[in-house]
Amino acid sequence: MAVADDDVERIAGLILGAGDAARSIPPITDDIPDFDLADAYRVSAAIMRARVARGEPPVGWKIGFTNETIWEAYGVHAPIWGPIYDSTTAAADPAGSVCSLGGLPEPRIEPEIAFRIATPPHPDMDERALLACIDAAAHGFEIVQSVFPGWRFKAADTVAAFALHGRYRHGPFVGIAPDERERWLATLADFTIVLSRDGAEADRGVSRNVLSGGPLTALRHFVRGLADTPFDLGLREGDIVTTGTVTRAFPIKPGESWSTRIDGLPLPGMTLSFA
Repeated sequence: MAVADDDVERIAGLILGAGDAARSIPPITDDIPDFDLADAYRVSAAIMRARVARGEPPVGWKIGFTNETIWEAYGVHAPIWGPIYDSTTAAADPAGSVCSLGGLPEPRIEPEIAFRIATPPHPDMDERALLACIDAAAHGFEIVQSVFPGWRFKAADTVAAFALHGRYRHGPFVGIAPDERERWLATLADFTIVLSRDGAEADRGVSRNVLSGGPLTALRHFVRGLADTPFDLGLREGDIVTTGTVTRAFPIKPGESWSTRIDGLPLPGMTLSFA
């Protein structure tokens, strides 16, 4: 049975308040065992409306849990998505920037590839057609968070709670010219990201970790699914879409410096320090 509209608004307020105060709350599914993904996307849409009303316009979307190698660790079995906002998303100097972790409960870092939408795509498009809707790509770090203590949750909880989004810091967007699309199509399916903490390698991941096909495959899954979720807006020109972590996600704390090296894509790595 679907959660009542009043309960959707109540849950949205509970989660938004927890995020604002950086406090933990029990998973929604602890109290409402049949709280499912359909309910969760209704809560996410209600949170988006509340954030827009208080002056936080969305600037795009994040796709989460696209890395199939981490599904078992988090107890999920499919990607999720949710909005990102001008208050949480910013460009950063790839050679070195500082990001505050203030206000983020249990933050973790994820190196990702992002796309900038030039033409809103259609759900029936394949990867090649989707690439023609993109005018640029960038590399960045998503800082994910969990208002649920110990990162204990079910998939529906994560969708409702910002899709775990906390902040996104990205390097420069590199243009994708029409005559370069075939090269990008190949390299987006065959690259490696090396992730280091304070100069020591922490992990490395390959493009096929992202839904077995790479970032464009994640975008295809998202575009097909977004039309079936209750958001008041779809993909728009200029939207940023982050496509999920290529490596494992790691806990982070102030004083640490994390960096990446990208092999196989014409995108610079990044160095981000935390305060």
